Amino acid sequence: MIFELRTYTAEPGRSADFLKLYEVMALPLQQKYLGGLVGFYVSEIGPLNQIVHLWRFDSLAERERRRSEMESDPEWQAYRARYKELGAIRRQESKILKPTSFSPT
Repeated sequence: MIFELRTYTAEPGRSADFLKLYEVMALPLQQKYLGGLVGFYVSEIGPLNQIVHLWRFDSLAERERRRSEMESDPEWQAYRARYKELGAIRRQESKILKPTSFSPT
């Protein structure tokens, strides 16, 4: 099992705009194609304007397969165009995490 940790840093005052677009257009598609949403969060203390989400996959190959299927969906392409047009995100970071032998998940 692996986890993908994604962190988006929004332009100041734009987190709500991104979250609204994401919830309406992207989340239904990601749930359909990716499954495995562990959690979706916003920062309160520390670096501000951050949106963090965590996804679970059986393997890196499964992640790649699922993301490829999603990328080919015209609805996902429409979301990506709207996301770019919105211009609310300053930076995106993605990490693949592998649990240790003693991790509970």
